[in-house]
Amino acid sequence: MAAPSYTAVIQQDGPWWIGWIEEVPGVNSQGTTREELIANLREALGEAIEMNREDARKAAGASYEEVAIQP
Repeated sequence: MAAPSYTAVIQQDGPWWIGWIEEVPGVNSQGTTREELIANLREALGEAIEMNREDARKAAGASYEEVAIQP
């Protein structure tokens, strides 16, 4: 199964590069270069997905099934 793909909306704002991940509310970052911003967004996205994963598993309790879903 291919890894999911996400879309970053990025722009330069003065000396900073800023950006957001379209598909995941609250995932945003900044960097002094475009490359730094993209690396920061990748890290923020990974952390958000892991936190959401932990929350979902905790909410499900002891007995649950995980099913891969493609859009």
